Amino acid sequence: MSVREADGELASTVVEWFAANARDLPWRRPGFSAWGTLVSEIMLQQTPVARVIPRLEQWLARWPNPDALAADSPADAVRAWDRLGYPRRALRLHAAAVAISEQYGGEVPRDVDALLALPGIGEYTARAVAAFAFGVRTPVVDVNTRRVLARAVAGQGEAGPARSRADLAAMEALLPSDPAEARAFNAGAMELGQTVCTARTPRCESCPLARLCAWRAAGYPAYAGPTAPRQARFEGSDRQVRGLILRELRHSDTAVPADVIESLWPDAVQRERALASLLVDGLALGDPSSGYSLPG
Repeated sequence: MSVREADGELASTVVEWFAANARDLPWRRPGFSAWGTLVSEIMLQQTPVARVIPRLEQWLARWPNPDALAADSPADAVRAWDRLGYPRRALRLHAAAVAISEQYGGEVPRDVDALLALPGIGEYTARAVAAFAFGVRTPVVDVNTRRVLARAVAGQGEAGPARSRADLAAMEALLPSDPAEARAFNAGAMELGQTVCTARTPRCESCPLARLCAWRAAGYPAYAGPTAPRQARFEGSDRQVRGLILRELRHSDTAVPADVIESLWPDAVQRERALASLLVDGLALGDPSSGYSLPG
């Protein structure tokens, strides 16, 4: 079997498996809007699906299109983000809504380059929206996709650090020419990595690619390449302190006095560092004399 034939069999196997095993998720249902797809993709970055679904439903009920969100303040977006984590995503989403409202008449653009030009929209999100909302044939690569390709194609137990160009090229080489099949393969590779070819406990006996998997054929060799940096513990981290300060700001309709901020965390150096980072990120405004608040 030639390399092209093997690639085609791998892709068709994933597409067939996905058709029978895809989870019922809101953004996969018929009629789900391009705006909803954009919101869901940003929410899903570093946040589990189960936590995203209820927040997504609340968000779209309040802001069913970009114009609706653009008409409200960044502070409203941060408050509605609540405890999804990494709240800068709320500011990015608000900025993208403003740009879509002003530049595209409130309609999410379908072109990858146009999506990339929106504030806060990166390579993955732009391609995901183009592929899943509009059926554009373009490779979409996330951490789950990279793991599936590393194992099934490259014969490695881990994908190692992300390499955008190489990762996209690897996915492009497998992508079916038909846009509908390409869309299904993009989604199916992610689903396979999320539910079967998982990082710590892959269910190889249930994997549709078991017969084609280079890692399995090689006897599951241990990965010896470079590894991506691991995220620091949350407890006691600057992220935790930022979260405590943001929670206080979200719950207040007026500026929060500096002494209240001081009471939130005993380590003054770490507290001031966390507060300074919120100010730099645009998630907080103010100073010690006037107090602190969410962006207007």
